[in-house]
Amino acid sequence: MTHAIGKYADFEGLRERAVALRRAGLSRRQIRDRLHVDNNDILNRLLEGEPPPEWTKRPNAKDDLRERARELRLQGWTYDQIQVELGCSKSSISLWVRDLPKPERKRTPEEASAIARRGWEATMRLRDEERQRTKEAAKQAVGALSPRELFLLGVGLYWAEGGKDKPYDRRENVCFVNSDPGMIRVFMAWLDLLGVERDRLRFTVMIHESADVTGAERYWAEAVGAERSAFNKTTLKRHNPKTVRKNTGDSYRGCLVIKVRRSADLYRRIEGSWYGIVLGAAQLIGEMSD
Repeated sequence: MTHAIGKYADFEGLRERAVALRRAGLSRRQIRDRLHVDNNDILNRLLEGEPPPEWTKRPNAKDDLRERARELRLQGWTYDQIQVELGCSKSSISLWVRDLPKPERKRTPEEASAIARRGWEATMRLRDEERQRTKEAAKQAVGALSPRELFLLGVGLYWAEGGKDKPYDRRENVCFVNSDPGMIRVFMAWLDLLGVERDRLRFTVMIHESADVTGAERYWAEAVGAERSAFNKTTLKRHNPKTVRKNTGDSYRGCLVIKVRRSADLYRRIEGSWYGIVLGAAQLIGEMSD
């Protein structure tokens, strides 16, 4: 068998890597992007004989569900009614019963409204289930992070959300602000990776005065695993009744400010690392386009 020349010359070596990635649970698209395989025929040959991971498979409709849909259709049920009863999509129902006669039935406006509402609720439920499945599959695909991956991730997070030095405003110190507890935990893990001692950290809660200030202070202290003595006085934002805010309710806990004392050298390392990432990304794109 002859193989493509160039970057596909070492076909057997490329196939071993592709098979290993497939058995690790990666999709075809993920393997293609990871190995830079642009030809679908080549990709098919690389993965020949390797079944797809379970999470990429679309579940087939059960025969009993299909039969039940046909029974209901023969009884005169509409697509909307069958969807509400069985919780399947209208497109599936249409495929299952399209050879059956269409029922003739007139509905009152109240019936039509109730059926439409139930159909919409069922559709929203199916969409939410699909959304959650997609998110869960993506989460599992990430797996464990290496120290290098966490380092690069932390640099990117800081450059997006942290304080930066400007020629007109010298600020060579590390200060990170965010309201997402997940992002705060990642940033704290990143500081631990860099060997930043916890006693160098100072925290400040920033929150609207109309919110549960005490609850927010307690929440953030638990989130970062710090004593209240490590927190500065909370910064309260004045409430403006004319402003229609969306960040209200029990889930609103304001923002947390994390400052690292004696951090000029750390800031310079962060800035240098960020520009290294920018350069590395440009080089990678250049290599891929060659």
